Amino acid sequence: MLFMKGSPKEPRCGFSRQMVEILQKHGVAFSSFDIFSDEEVRQGLKAFSNWPTYPQLYVAGELIGGLDIVKELEASGELDTICPKGQKLEDRLKSLINKAPVMLFMKGNKQMAKCGFSKQIIEIMNNTGVDYETFDILEDEEVRQGLKSFSNWPTYPQLYVRGELVGGLDIVKELKESGELLPVLKGEN
Repeated sequence: MLFMKGSPKEPRCGFSRQMVEILQKHGVAFSSFDIFSDEEVRQGLKAFSNWPTYPQLYVAGELIGGLDIVKELEASGELDTICPKGQKLEDRLKSLINKAPVMLFMKGNKQMAKCGFSKQIIEIMNNTGVDYETFDILEDEEVRQGLKSFSNWPTYPQLYVRGELVGGLDIVKELKESGELLPVLKGEN
């Protein structure tokens, strides 16, 4: 947790900006709190931590220190062992693709498709009786762009069965017309 002036997107002092840059450069997964948003926290944390300045970096509830300490840890190579890493995009995509036996990446969700192609594929999927999960790509730009590269498939929706890309709406329509959709969804071929 980083207690800072401003936010990672808009730091409001040079020390906070440098701290954010270091953490991002090292792929550290962190949350932040803008001390300007709460004067009680701003003053209370100085007393609690016995550290008079900001930013302040905490890992697992323990104060690591301010910018100078983090720079020292970076120089010695210790920063990478102390701070938790964010999940790499490729690992995250693999995890999402395998979240359920049948995963549909679409605009919207089962209850509310947000484009015509997603609406059509939901109708087809609902008529199969096969259970499936959805992921709304409009909610996560990193996944939306990353999955196109990862799958080498440029459009949405994208249907996955047991971690393997089946395809988009056209492929699903073809499989349905040929009678192959149900066996594919059940992982029978």
